[in-house]
Amino acid sequence: MSASPNNTGDGAGGNADEKPRLTEEEKKQNHIASEQKRRQAIREGFDRLTELVPGLEGQGRSEGLVLKRTVDYMRQQLDEREAMIGQIEGAGGQVDPKLKDQGFKHPSQRR
Repeated sequence: MSASPNNTGDGAGGNADEKPRLTEEEKKQNHIASEQKRRQAIREGFDRLTELVPGLEGQGRSEGLVLKRTVDYMRQQLDEREAMIGQIEGAGGQVDPKLKDQGFKHPSQRR
């Protein structure tokens, strides 16, 4: 939505669609607000991980510990998935190749 051609803003004859320039203080405040928002999003992400990963609920924790336990938990889940596929196939069942891989490879299978 552009301004009408007759709207010249401050009368300086400049482009009516130009945004007013931010002061250095406004830039600083925007940067601070942006950084606070980014940090809040990270905190919320770590909080969600502590809700999902067993053993992390309600603990005071470091981000490093949360990441380590999350990686350990995901490896355990991948191992269990691989074992279930093996049990199904060992019992004569078939697992749809689309479900079998799903793009996940156990670290021992990566090259």
